[in-house]
Amino acid sequence: MKFLRSIAVTAVLALPLLAGVPGMATAAEEKKAKSIDELAKMYDSSGCKQCHEGIYNDWNQSLHARSIFGTGRTALTVATTVKVGLMGWQYSGVKKPEDVKVKHLMVCFKCHLPQMAEATDDVAREIVKLSIRYGDKATSSEEKDKIEQKLSSININCLICHQRNAIVHKWVDGFPQKNEVYGSKDGTHADSNHAVMKKSPIMSESILCGQCHGLGPNFELENPSQCGTLYGSYLWAYRAEGGQESCQECHMKKSKMGHNMQSYSDINFGKSAVDFQVETLGYIWRDKSKMIPQTLVKVDMTNRAGHSIPDG
Repeated sequence: MKFLRSIAVTAVLALPLLAGVPGMATAAEEKKAKSIDELAKMYDSSGCKQCHEGIYNDWNQSLHARSIFGTGRTALTVATTVKVGLMGWQYSGVKKPEDVKVKHLMVCFKCHLPQMAEATDDVAREIVKLSIRYGDKATSSEEKDKIEQKLSSININCLICHQRNAIVHKWVDGFPQKNEVYGSKDGTHADSNHAVMKKSPIMSESILCGQCHGLGPNFELENPSQCGTLYGSYLWAYRAEGGQESCQECHMKKSKMGHNMQSYSDINFGKSAVDFQVETLGYIWRDKSKMIPQTLVKVDMTNRAGHSIPDG
C-alpha cells in the first residue's frame, strides 16, 4: 500500500490547480494574502517552537527555512528569472518587472513557496522588487539586511509539511484544514490556533517530499520548468530495483539530521551518499632526452543515494 501511494503522484500533484470546481473547498478559494507580511502571517509557525523547540531549531538551520532567500543566491535567481527569462520570452506577458503575476513565479515557487498560490499578484511583484533591489550594487548593506529578513519570513515551514501539503489524495482523505495539524496520530494539540491533530497518511512516505522534489517538468504550468527530479529518479531507479528506504529514513533518521535535512551533508551511516575509490600511479615520462614526472589518477564514483545527484 505504501508503494501504491508513492507511485500515484502524477495525477494528485495537479489537485491544487482544481480550485473553483464546485464542492472543492481548497485553500486557493480562501481570502488571498495581499503582501509578504500577510502571507507570512497566514503560515506563521513560530508558535510551534514553544513545544517543539529542538525540532524548530533544527528546521531553522535548514535550507527549507530560507527557501526564497537562500544564501542570497536564491533571491538573485528570482531576479534573473524575471530579467533574463520572463522578460525575454515573447509570449510571457512580462515586459517589465511590474508585469509579473503569481503564475509567472510558480515556475520556481511551485516548490520554493507553494503557499504562493494563496497570494495575490501584489505579493509576486513585491517579491520581485525586493529580489532585484537586493542584487543592485547601489543597495546598502543595511537595506540588504532588511530585504533578507523580509524574504526569509516566507518559507517552507512546519505548516507546509504538517498542514498544507500533508494530504495529497484529497478526494479520499479530505482537504487540510487551517485549524488542524497533521502528523503520525490523531488527538488534541496544545496550540489554540491548531487545536486538532490528525494522522496524515503520507507523513512518513516519500510522496510528501515528492510534491516539491518532483518528477521533472511541471506540465500543468503554461511554461513548464524542469528542476526537481529526485522523486522521479527515486521511484524509477531506486524503488523499481527493490529499494525500500524513504526520503525521511535517509535524510532525517539515519543521517541524524532530523528536521535540518541538509542535502549535501555527509550522511555517514555506513556508506556515504557518493562513494569514492581513488587509485594513483606515479611514473616518469621520457620525451627524447627529457624526463617528465607524471601522475595517473583513476577515480571511480558510485552513487548510493537512491536518486540522481544533483537536483535542481
